[in-house]
Amino acid sequence: MEPVLPAHFVPLFAILLGLIVGSFLATLILRWPEGRSVVAGRSACDHCGHELRARELVPVLSFCLQAGKCRRCGTVIAPDHLAIELAAALIAGLALYASPGPDGVAGALFGWFLLTLAALDAKHHWLPDGLTGALALTGLATGLLSIPPSLVDRLIGGVAGFASLAIIAIIYKGIRKRDGLGGGDPKMLGAIGCWLGWQMLPLVLLGASLVGLLVAISWRLRGRTVDAGTTMPLGSLMAIAAFPLWLVQASVVDIAY
Repeated sequence: MEPVLPAHFVPLFAILLGLIVGSFLATLILRWPEGRSVVAGRSACDHCGHELRARELVPVLSFCLQAGKCRRCGTVIAPDHLAIELAAALIAGLALYASPGPDGVAGALFGWFLLTLAALDAKHHWLPDGLTGALALTGLATGLLSIPPSLVDRLIGGVAGFASLAIIAIIYKGIRKRDGLGGGDPKMLGAIGCWLGWQMLPLVLLGASLVGLLVAISWRLRGRTVDAGTTMPLGSLMAIAAFPLWLVQASVVDIAY
């Protein structure tokens, strides 16, 4: 597929756009769980309330120039904000590198949704229905634009992803008499299926399991107790597994066409 943007402009565009979007996503991830408006009100220091000026809102650069501290009170700024900005930029760069043009832009959108959901699930064990619903709908809309996989594969992926984890959750609760999955996990896998198609769902679950295993090993190495009762944010694990699979899928399609 021929790229829409000039080849030399794609990397710069992707990185800059990713940084800007990442700044918004970081604000959303911070404010939404607290019930604060994401768009209303000026950005301010969470400690002293100092309203940030334009020069203090430049993604990444402001954080570095201020040594990661509030210019007014000197309180250390949570590194999560910087991490989200950098992750969003990396997602955009990889997506447009794997598939320049509309496919890559769609992939960046997919990655940004996953990043937001992963952060919310990791920090708050919360997968908002509105966000997973938007992820599913944008995936199906992308299929309407004839971007592979086909719309039929996406629809089947949505149903199969949701149904598979929902059935597992019901069986687990029936046997163990307690919840084994969060209510948002089946919706999350269904939404991922609306992007990757049904064929990728087993790989998403396999990848999530491998990531979870690595997390468990790292916890053990740091002295944290890991046993059968230890909970992990499955939504975050699936998100981490899903985006690399999209990159592989997009690269294969781009080579084929």
